[in-house]
Amino acid sequence: MSRLHRYPTPDPQPIDDGSDERPSKSARKRAAHAAQALGERLIGLREADLVKLPLPEELLDAVRAARRIKAHGGLARQKQYIGKLMRDLDTVAIEAALEDLR
Repeated sequence: MSRLHRYPTPDPQPIDDGSDERPSKSARKRAAHAAQALGERLIGLREADLVKLPLPEELLDAVRAARRIKAHGGLARQKQYIGKLMRDLDTVAIEAALEDLR
């Protein structure tokens, strides 16, 4: 026979309006995939076009390293790393500069 504990229930927490919540996991994954796709576009650029873009030196080095990698797994990891670096950048400015190159 089970016993029911009759403790007073705590007051309910105030309902949060969601204004200070972080993005959902799906939204974060979409942003990460978008950043990685933009990084793949950077890998395909010519060197002369690449240096015209407003990119930090660390990202430029990662893109140049990705061009030298021939192994499929290594290239996939490098693309993920490029995407990680791009998550902290203003990708709108980079995309605008890419459109200006076309």
